[in-house]
Amino acid sequence: MTRFLLAVLLTLTLAGCGFHLRNKLMLPADTAAVRVVSTAPYSELAKLLRRGLQASGAELADEDSKGPAAQLQVLSERWGDLPIAIDAQGRAQEYSLRYAVIFVFRREDGSDLVPQQVIELSRDYVSPPTDATGTTTEREILADELRREMSASIMRRIDSVVRKELERGRVPSPATPATAPAAPALPPQGS
Repeated sequence: MTRFLLAVLLTLTLAGCGFHLRNKLMLPADTAAVRVVSTAPYSELAKLLRRGLQASGAELADEDSKGPAAQLQVLSERWGDLPIAIDAQGRAQEYSLRYAVIFVFRREDGSDLVPQQVIELSRDYVSPPTDATGTTTEREILADELRREMSASIMRRIDSVVRKELERGRVPSPATPATAPAAPALPPQGS
């Protein structure tokens, strides 16, 4: 009996604080298979997006097929390292690793379901000039982490746009003009 009361109390507490389990990615019922397209042929982000779409229940189109398919297009991936702290000798000690992606999600007829958007993420890391070997590994770990976060952010954006339109009782119409935001200004590509 105590376990049951504890479970009920825990459930009510979580519900009261606004916690809820994440739902699967919501796409309109008439969405055909989805193809992930990237400007980089071996993009790790594209692989993560394919896995995320598949895990959330979306049907993936074969990359070789020429049939109609909705497209999640990764138009641009940009990396940048921005020094944010220097030592007494004027050498960079701390950097901000920035990752920006421009994407668009199009229906099989070519109309925008999710208009072109930019997502930018950043992480700071320390890079002592005297220890060049350890910082490369730290930067690579941060880059992998940023790619995973970017994939999840893109999936959440798609889901939120579709859910908002379905709440309004309609899916975004093909005639809705999409305004393209300007690409974020990043410093020249780092190492």
